[in-house]
Amino acid sequence: MAFEIVVVGTSIGGLKALQTLLSGLPDGFPVPVVIVQHRGKDPEISLCDFLGRSSRLPISEPEDKETIFPGRAYLATGDYHLLVESGSFALSTDPPVGFARPSIDVLFESAADAYRERTIGVVLTGANRDGAHGLAAIKQRGGLAVVEDPAGAACREMPEAAIAGTEVDKILPLQEIGPFLGELWNPRDPASGSVSTVMRYGS
Repeated sequence: MAFEIVVVGTSIGGLKALQTLLSGLPDGFPVPVVIVQHRGKDPEISLCDFLGRSSRLPISEPEDKETIFPGRAYLATGDYHLLVESGSFALSTDPPVGFARPSIDVLFESAADAYRERTIGVVLTGANRDGAHGLAAIKQRGGLAVVEDPAGAACREMPEAAIAGTEVDKILPLQEIGPFLGELWNPRDPASGSVSTVMRYGS
């Protein structure tokens, strides 16, 4: 099954983790990467500019109803839930979920509903349980569940909650997650060392 979207959730320690993940993706990574980083509602330095220094993908904060394009990274705006529909974004001012807005669970559950088995969910470092229910929803609909190894995470509570909440497919050190995602589309043939063009999960 071909994947069409990657959704990523993180909290405490997340900016450094996102720098590592985004810099580890290969050039030409072909699907959108949609990110919730827990953040306050007050104006901040431009997190997109900060992350863009490390990212191999152009990164921006999406507007309501904006079209989702492949090969781009999107960061949830502060104080709004970010949801994905089939091919576009939606912003919501519904109450915080687990004290968080944007909420990882809200993003993940919307991706599970819209993209089902074509979704990859990634949970990184964080200090609460946000993302555990959403990752379980992705897994229940046939998607791929990836979690940062809690042993090396800046804050292990969120990865541990995700692992406890569902049967994840991969538990990886942070620096291996970006290359792993790249291998799903450009796996190397171990016999020849050559790189094929597309890999379909489960094939």
